[in-house]
Amino acid sequence: MNTVHVVTGAGPVGSTVATQLADAGQQVRLLTRSGSGPDHALIERRRVDVSDPAQVAAAFAGAAAVHHCIHGSSYSAKAWRAELPEAEQVVLRAAGEVGAVVVFPESLYSYGPVDRPMTEDLPRDATGGKLGIRAALLRAREASATPTISVAASDFYGPAVLNAHAGERMVPAVLAGRTMRVVGRTDRPHSYTYVPDLAAAMIRAASRPELWNSFLHAPTAPALTQAELVAAFAAAAGVATPKVTGLPAWVLSAAGLVSPATRELAETAYMFTDPFVLDSSASEARLGLAPTPIEVGTKETVAWWRAR
Repeated sequence: MNTVHVVTGAGPVGSTVATQLADAGQQVRLLTRSGSGPDHALIERRRVDVSDPAQVAAAFAGAAAVHHCIHGSSYSAKAWRAELPEAEQVVLRAAGEVGAVVVFPESLYSYGPVDRPMTEDLPRDATGGKLGIRAALLRAREASATPTISVAASDFYGPAVLNAHAGERMVPAVLAGRTMRVVGRTDRPHSYTYVPDLAAAMIRAASRPELWNSFLHAPTAPALTQAELVAAFAAAAGVATPKVTGLPAWVLSAAGLVSPATRELAETAYMFTDPFVLDSSASEARLGLAPTPIEVGTKETVAWWRAR
């Protein structure tokens, strides 16, 4: 009987999934190109290139579930198109050979711009750029003979979250009392997913075959404006709330004419200029999980930053 839980990638999601599994007494095999990851007696770290079929097949021996948490080498449609579909197919084929379910952390990009809270019954058929790539990945998973689960989350916050709007761009500025400059509007509701809640949902879904071959939303607390999130971090840290100003989307679009990185960011600016609300209530009921209150999540996040 397969008993190993394989995790690919040691970013905030992969590391949190691996740690939660190990803390629960599960045997974890964590695969990265560098051999990095959390130090835990039940986590075996291996150097593996997940685009290499031979390496992946060997690393998946005895796997009951695979949590595929890698991301592209850069935040660009070009990198995603070149790297992600191939790596996912390698993982799906290898997991199918050993009878393992594959669980994917997923974004909300495949919905594209919407004018209502996002629920699981909305079409996920966005086209073009990074949005279209995410939609295509979902279609490929649905077509696979290997059982899959995609657990979608909104923008991350939480311990170990660095490269995110609510990560190193926000928390250190709040702690230092600096003016916070955010993308888009400061007064539009926006959902933020606490990474430990996403990890818990992925683990729970993998353990329940009745949830396989489904698309779920990670438990996510009620949406906040960016100004409200900054204030929540300040309250958690016991510091004064800094001034918050917004960077108009047209500035990103103009800068994108000469900066590829900014152009990639401008593609998703609608998430911060219009309401961007994730409704996770249906998935919470299916998973039997609830989101961490924002007051608790921000305190844990601030504690992690102060301990760095």
